Order: sequence, then C-alpha cells, then structure tokens
Amino acid sequence: MKKILIALFLALIVSPHQAHAQDDAKKLTPKPPANPSQVLLDAWNDVGRKLTAMAEDFPEDKYDFKPVPVERSFAEQLLHAASANYYFINPLLGKKVPEGDPKRDQYKSKAEVVAFVKKSFADGAALLKQKGDSGMSDLMLDPFSKDQQVRLSDQAWGFIEHSGEHYGQLVVYYRVAGLVPPESRPKK
Repeated sequence: MKKILIALFLALIVSPHQAHAQDDAKKLTPKPPANPSQVLLDAWNDVGRKLTAMAEDFPEDKYDFKPVPVERSFAEQLLHAASANYYFINPLLGKKVPEGDPKRDQYKSKAEVVAFVKKSFADGAALLKQKGDSGMSDLMLDPFSKDQQVRLSDQAWGFIEHSGEHYGQLVVYYRVAGLVPPESRPKK
C-alpha cells in the first residue's frame, strides 16, 4: 500500500511538469532550413575565418616553423590551403588551375600570406554567392581528373574539408611551438 501511495504521489508531481513541457513544445514553431547555398557559404566562410585568424595571429618570426624538417612550414601550409581553393574557383571562371603551390619567396612577408589567404576565401565566397541555390547542381570538370564531372556543391564541400584538414595541421603547429590557437582561447 505504501508503494502505491508513493507511486501516486510521484505521478501527481511529475504530470503537471510533463504537460507544461509538452505545451511549450507545441508553441515552438521550427524555423525553416537554411538554403543549401547559404549552408555551404557559411561553412566556406567559417573555415576561411579560422585559417585567416591563424594567419594573422601566428608570430611572423615563426612563419617558417616546421614541426619536423619534412613538413611544410606554417606559411607553406597556409599558401597550400589558399592556393587549393583556386582548383575549385578557377575552373568555374574558365581559368586554368594553379600549377602547384605558390613558393614561399613569392609571399615573403606575413602580410602577403595573410592577404593571399583572405583573397582566396573571398573569391570562393563571391563565386558561391553568385551561383546561389540554382547553381549548386551545376556540373564542372573535376580539376584532378580529365574526364569526371562533379556537382559544384560536392566540389565545394571537398575543398572545405581540405581546408579543415590544414586547419587541424596548423593547430598542431601552434601547440608544438608552445602557442594556443585562436579558436582554443577563452572567449572574451
């Protein structure tokens, strides 16, 4: 009998709270999903923002730092990631893709590297905005293949992922150099 009374008591206490929570859920109207091109553009800009923040933050006197001799330097990693964006951008503009990564002696200062990183992501963002939702399924020739077509959106996601890989590598460069990456710092 005691167990039944306790169960009834608990049911009476919990029931109003459940009903209230269900009423609140009914009042919330979900937002419609973002447009596919906007989701893609946001992801492109986010990884660009992270790489730009690193490029601007890392000390210039450490720009040629390599965790091990066979790795690219910090600056070379940034130049590679930024240059790779043009494998996506250039074919859509009817231009040739870059012939390899830019050489460090082409971008001698931190300011030059930062400007190149910013420009590559700005150029990609402008292209994605121009294409909009209707252009996400446009076909393009895969720049790494002579005979494979790919959808613009699929190609863009691949280059976002590529930039994310290099962001992750540069986090390691920060840590090995005894520094804290901008995204890992406490927010102000």
